[in-house]
Amino acid sequence: MACNGANSAANNPQDSTTQDTTKLPPVEKNKANTDYKPAFEGQTRIAGVKTNTPFEGKVIAEGLKQPWGIVELPNGKLLITEKNGTLRLMDLAAGKLGEPINGALKPATDGQGGLLGITIDPDFASNRTVYYTFSEPTADGKNHTAVAKATLSADEKSLEGSTVIYQALPSYAGNLHFGGRILFDKAGNLFVSTGERSDLETRPQAQQLNSALGKILRITKDGKPVAGNPFEGKGDAKPEIYSYGHRNVQGLAFHPETGDLWDSEFGPRGGDEINLIKAGTNYGWPTITYGIEYKGGPVGNPPLQQKEGLEQPVYYWDPVLSPSGMTFYTGSNVPEWKNNLFIAGLSSTHIARLVIENNKVVGEERLLLSEGQRFRDIIQSKDGALYAVTDAGKLYKIDKK
Repeated sequence: MACNGANSAANNPQDSTTQDTTKLPPVEKNKANTDYKPAFEGQTRIAGVKTNTPFEGKVIAEGLKQPWGIVELPNGKLLITEKNGTLRLMDLAAGKLGEPINGALKPATDGQGGLLGITIDPDFASNRTVYYTFSEPTADGKNHTAVAKATLSADEKSLEGSTVIYQALPSYAGNLHFGGRILFDKAGNLFVSTGERSDLETRPQAQQLNSALGKILRITKDGKPVAGNPFEGKGDAKPEIYSYGHRNVQGLAFHPETGDLWDSEFGPRGGDEINLIKAGTNYGWPTITYGIEYKGGPVGNPPLQQKEGLEQPVYYWDPVLSPSGMTFYTGSNVPEWKNNLFIAGLSSTHIARLVIENNKVVGEERLLLSEGQRFRDIIQSKDGALYAVTDAGKLYKIDKK
């Protein structure tokens, strides 16, 4: 169990903007990898904030097998994907983790591959349809990110009728950067993230509109491009593309008030980002980045951080966050968290809380750092608490004391 939070309530916890963010130093104390200059003030290493409401993060389940994605069912249970291809149900009311659920299509599990993101149909209560992403193997030894749909059986013990509805092509013989987050918008269409597969050979495809690599896609429930997508009818551009120039997007979330789509994506060594996603926009990878190669040395010759026509991140980290799943807080249990963004950090071993005002980050806090866990995904339940899974197989509940 981990406990965090101050001993006294905030003077005015209803409004996070009342917090004085000018008196706490930035949470990042380590030296940056680079001497690159941000494009605008507050783009990185913003002032720190501290939650005043007493809260705690406690482990409520263990034994998950490399969990990756979480979605809440209408009955309040959490459906969790495991990288090896199974799923598990967590009954929060009973405090019980269910047996493995089979029926998902078999993924390629090498490296970062596996059963990845998950969401449910807006009409799940009547059709019990689940949508998930996975690294789909091909007969010739390659793989790609794919989207499948299935029906969760009435007894909640299996997935039935799993069918691939979309494949992010081209396939590639690699095991990195599958992206894999998936969520529904209010119109009932799916947003899906993909990676550019990491290698120098595939990296340029993030900029190519005839490739689904390094993109955020918008598709229908049947896997077709949504009418009105920004590249519809434009040459050989894939009409399912919504935005491009991404490296490896593992976080997607809609702002609860503006309805805007935000992402979190991995930079190389440094340069992890959050972005405000706009239709048809180029987010720059690998042309611009605030990171360097893992082995050292610049990305690109010369290395660029800004270029006309390429979108800047709203915020970036150097040296690292390793951002995966994320969610905006809409609960009332901790009022000062209202509309804050919570991001699961992997190699940084914490959950990042970002205070956002007018599409700018104005404060940052690190939660559960003392747990030493690689946090993979985080959601907010209807009960107002946050739930996060770790690569080590733990499920945390984060809520007021």
